[in-house]
Amino acid sequence: MKTTLDSIQARESQYVLHTYRRQPVAFVRGEGPRLYDVDGREYLDFVSGIGVASLGHAHPGLAAAVADQAATLLHTSNLYYHPFQAEAAARLSTLSGLSRAFFCNSGTEANEACLKFARRFWHTQGVSNRTSFVAIEQSFAGRTMGALSVTWDEHYRTPFEPLLGPVTFVDPNSPEALFAAVNDRTAAVIAEPIRGEGGIRPLPRAFSDAIAEVCRRTGTLLIADEIQTGLGRTGHPFHFQALGWNPDLVSVGKALGSGIPVGAALISERVAKTISAGDHGTTYGGNLLATRAATFFLEELMDRGLLDHVRSVGDHLERRLRTLALKHPVVLEARGAGLMRGVELRVDATPAVDLARERGLLVNRTNEKVVRLLPPLTITAAELDAGIDILDAVLAEVPAEVHA
Repeated sequence: MKTTLDSIQARESQYVLHTYRRQPVAFVRGEGPRLYDVDGREYLDFVSGIGVASLGHAHPGLAAAVADQAATLLHTSNLYYHPFQAEAAARLSTLSGLSRAFFCNSGTEANEACLKFARRFWHTQGVSNRTSFVAIEQSFAGRTMGALSVTWDEHYRTPFEPLLGPVTFVDPNSPEALFAAVNDRTAAVIAEPIRGEGGIRPLPRAFSDAIAEVCRRTGTLLIADEIQTGLGRTGHPFHFQALGWNPDLVSVGKALGSGIPVGAALISERVAKTISAGDHGTTYGGNLLATRAATFFLEELMDRGLLDHVRSVGDHLERRLRTLALKHPVVLEARGAGLMRGVELRVDATPAVDLARERGLLVNRTNEKVVRLLPPLTITAAELDAGIDILDAVLAEVPAEVHA
């Protein structure tokens, strides 16, 4: 029997827990920035698995490395050494300036590790009351209990309370509120340089400067959540570098494995010195397959010109989106950096996302009115143009106002 969208949907409806609102399409193959559904229809993918498929789909070099590793040795646990953790960690240290890496399975797990390590730092200092966190409004850190605690949207948090606390959320338009919130009981400030799920919203410069200042002044640790912004996505190795931050902890995920699940918490030496064997752990994290994939991606980023490529095509994408914003009344603003862009509409973005998919372009909706674009880092200017041309036609059809 031929596999069809209907057959997949029927089987999922019987056996899969329904925590996702899936779009009506099923993909079976990919190549570069393109995906192909069960009927063979082609789509330009400007979602990249939510920023994960950093090298595009079915990258020949990555596929060869993963296949070779799968045929050699997948996993031995963290009871033993293997070659690839140290290689990936060394490259992450070179890119970030932080001396240590703890490997896990996802960005959310990386945030969990950072929160634990921040608490451990103060415990080791003998400071028992620095246990609270300051986070940013419209932030998203993940859905596990610790990461959820520093995720802003009450829709995510309320059904699972009580969560880790205390946590104070601060308006990023108010540096004064940040200075008031951070005190001698604050373990860490956690912040995304550009809030991804929050609508591709860069932190205002005055506020990002205030984060650096208040952490320096009070000794509070800074956790830079670079799960979506990090590893070349914005044209920088990490976007905290563009803001002049010196974080103590950095969480990464998404792009690191190019589709193989892997995340990492990057740790400064002063924090690393306070962590002891047994303080944290993971069964799968940092196994041979994951860290070989991570190493391959980092080689592409650092040694084969991928970062320079993102800067070039990112500038091209920015110019195209600015033109769209001027052309279409439905567009309120286009913003972001590199290949992390958001187009905020005056209306709900769902119709635009649906129309784009019907015309062969995959984008997604975040923060209700924002069309998010996260194409593979390997995408060409011509491929970007093809996608933006589709988006241009779509925006011409979306009404600029909601009609009763």
